[in-house]
Amino acid sequence: MSQKKNTPQTTETTNQQWGGRFSEPTDAFVARFTASVQFDQRLYHHDIDGSIAHATMLCKVGVLSDAEKTQIIEGLEAVRQDITEGRFEWSEALEDVHMNIEAALTERIGITGKKLHTGRSRNDQVATDIRLYVRHETDLIASELKRLQEGLLGLAEREADTIMPGFTHLQTAQPVTFGHHLLAWFEMLKRDASRLQDCRSRLNYSPLGAAALAGTTYPIDRSYTAELLGFNAPTENSLDSVSDRDFAIEFCAFAALLMTHLSRASEELVLWTSAQFNFIDLPDRFCTGSSIMPQKKNPDVPELVRGKTGRVNGHLISLLTLMKSQPLAYNKDNQEDKEPLFDAIDTVKDCLRAFADMIPAITPNKDSMYEAAKRGFSTATDLADYLVRAGIAFRDAHEIVGKSVAYGLETGKDLSEMSLTELQQFSDDIKEDVFDVLTLEGSVAARNHIGGTAPGQVRQAVIRARKAIAADS
Repeated sequence: MSQKKNTPQTTETTNQQWGGRFSEPTDAFVARFTASVQFDQRLYHHDIDGSIAHATMLCKVGVLSDAEKTQIIEGLEAVRQDITEGRFEWSEALEDVHMNIEAALTERIGITGKKLHTGRSRNDQVATDIRLYVRHETDLIASELKRLQEGLLGLAEREADTIMPGFTHLQTAQPVTFGHHLLAWFEMLKRDASRLQDCRSRLNYSPLGAAALAGTTYPIDRSYTAELLGFNAPTENSLDSVSDRDFAIEFCAFAALLMTHLSRASEELVLWTSAQFNFIDLPDRFCTGSSIMPQKKNPDVPELVRGKTGRVNGHLISLLTLMKSQPLAYNKDNQEDKEPLFDAIDTVKDCLRAFADMIPAITPNKDSMYEAAKRGFSTATDLADYLVRAGIAFRDAHEIVGKSVAYGLETGKDLSEMSLTELQQFSDDIKEDVFDVLTLEGSVAARNHIGGTAPGQVRQAVIRARKAIAADS
């Protein structure tokens, strides 16, 4: 008895955009496995923009007639409208966003639609689309990052005089102002914003016209399409143009650093909202409660931002690993660049929006901060500096202050709470004016230089920061 052969399920037809040399249709699983339209359809605006620029250039060099160009552009705009309004049916059999749009265009305007692909390949097409997409998203992220920076500056200015403990090793070190602490976050974000702009400037070159890998024999004008799409210039090497995704990797490197900075700030916000610190209060709209403990108010927004940092770090590693072993030129591996990149972009935008909304709404608990700054002998360094100014070597001053702190631990007194007589048992060089530097206010006021925590310096730093942001806009 003859046995039935297990024939793999196949698609009904081979993709007509490229299937001329194939003798059998693609396996149904393989078609689904290799398709990217489920996620790359978000590139449709940029794909259509690139196609319109390409058609305009083909007309300029005489490959298309004016009538054909007009027909193609009107057809593409109609397809764009169908997608935007939710009437477009995406097909996995057509693999990706590019072929779906081209097929829809050809169905709408006929054979002229097939002429659009003259002088280009999906390889340079997708490289162009992703650059256009990342550039667009970079501008949105830069705007949201600026909004967060402005919120930080506003809060720092309002809290320029608010005293809190500064920490090293999460131990009380020296008193600082809350405004000064917030400006440390601002400086991190300022560098992140600079990295983002560097990334944008490097990606802003057009691969369109590089074709599959070697360029094209048609008389194209790559400088013209670059100009139409707002690129600085065309890329210089066709092999590199279609095969490298370093601009996406660079964006994810920026994103990982930004998220690391947001995560550090999140960690502090989580600590500061706890009953043990009680430094700040977050509005209820940024928190959630407990299903079993009615007293709880959980800082979910900063906790989630802290958690999402690992996700973005993973995307960076994913793209680095994706690229590391690819020979020139294009390889199907690069289909895997989009989902990590897209998710990194979405995550960064959401986290920035959450922070930009939340930061200006923070209410500091000033009394709690002040009392915490009084604990832990935070002005010990000020006493050492006072002794050095009196002519004592720093190492000897360090020992004197150490003995003073030990006495404070025995008696339960902060340095500022000791009498002059008590302090003078450790050094005769301590005089009445020592209390000018042992108070928290005196300590922060003494750091009166650029980068210092003195309230006046905080306000000046805010002014400089606002000018810098305005200049970059």
